[in-house]
Amino acid sequence: MQINELLKETMDAQASDLHLTVGRKPMLRVWGKLQPLEQHEVLTPEDTAQLAYSMLNAFQKQKFEKTWELDLSYGVPGLGRFRVNLYRQRGATGIAMRSISSSIPSIEELNLPPILRDLTRKPRGLVLVTGPTGHGKSTSLAAMIDAINSDRACHIVTVEDPIEYLYEHKKSIINQRELGFDTQSFPNALRGVLREDPNVVMVGEMRDLETIGAALTIAETGHLVFATLHTSNAAQSIDRIVDVFPPYQQQQIRIQLGQVIEAVVSMQLLSNLKFLARTGAGRAAVQRRAGTTTLARTFPTLEEVGRVPAVEIMIATPAIRNLIREAKTHQIESTLQTGAQYGMQTMDMALADLCRRGMVSVEDALSRAIHPEELRKLIRE
Repeated sequence: MQINELLKETMDAQASDLHLTVGRKPMLRVWGKLQPLEQHEVLTPEDTAQLAYSMLNAFQKQKFEKTWELDLSYGVPGLGRFRVNLYRQRGATGIAMRSISSSIPSIEELNLPPILRDLTRKPRGLVLVTGPTGHGKSTSLAAMIDAINSDRACHIVTVEDPIEYLYEHKKSIINQRELGFDTQSFPNALRGVLREDPNVVMVGEMRDLETIGAALTIAETGHLVFATLHTSNAAQSIDRIVDVFPPYQQQQIRIQLGQVIEAVVSMQLLSNLKFLARTGAGRAAVQRRAGTTTLARTFPTLEEVGRVPAVEIMIATPAIRNLIREAKTHQIESTLQTGAQYGMQTMDMALADLCRRGMVSVEDALSRAIHPEELRKLIRE
């Protein structure tokens, strides 16, 4: 069993993820659902170790054997690039791999709200893209960065773990820095980034106090910063940032965050009913468009994709900035509900819109809702 052969099968099946775990056959995630590669045998500890080590260089092997955790990117010529996470479970190696598009989709091709393009035109401030793992944060962020790259001349610096999308220099110049190869940590990279004369900085993930503090400082000094968080909505995102700091600093952080925040974009991906209704025709259409096993090379229409985004949007109006400064994040949701003229909407409003358009099932939407009863009312309106 070879890793490149498994990855070809992954792309042939139009799967987003490949999971290799001892005691199970290789598993694919296709349009959000896990399914086995039935033609393969159940994996042994020797299988997963061999598959993992076949992707590593000497430095990566040493790092993995020291920490038993490793993120990396892996490319197969003619097939594509993949984000890889290696880990240990019950004394054996586990592997999770996700395909990375060989092209960067546009904001429109991802069916994201048009206001996201407006956010790319901001001269300074902090834009957060949040949501669960596997729900489109990285791809959406890449689309926004590439929109800047296409629209204006500036210097963009990204700090990633690992590098996922590879950008071409268009109107902008882009320098991509990867943890473990180009820098030792997010805080180290961000402390030095101001000496690199950037206009735009992208932080792959704000994981800790030092990284968050550095990102706020960069935004405060007149730069546009994009970053991700694993939070489910705008209010939770603001609270997460503030709560990372010790109590004596939190009011200062609220003031700083209230000044620099420009938007919080929170997203989830849901199964697309219009795609499912095509009973396989959607996948055939995608294959005809692509003309290749690498699905990620082209971008299908809304009825040809298996999942659709539900997006909550918070725009930093004066009212929102005041709520952040005054520690009244519990009132942010009601402000979003009445902020349509600014492009704002709650997650429940986004879910209700998808239901009314026949894109997602009511049951699926209710399972993702912040307030299920409120969502029922919105659907009936």
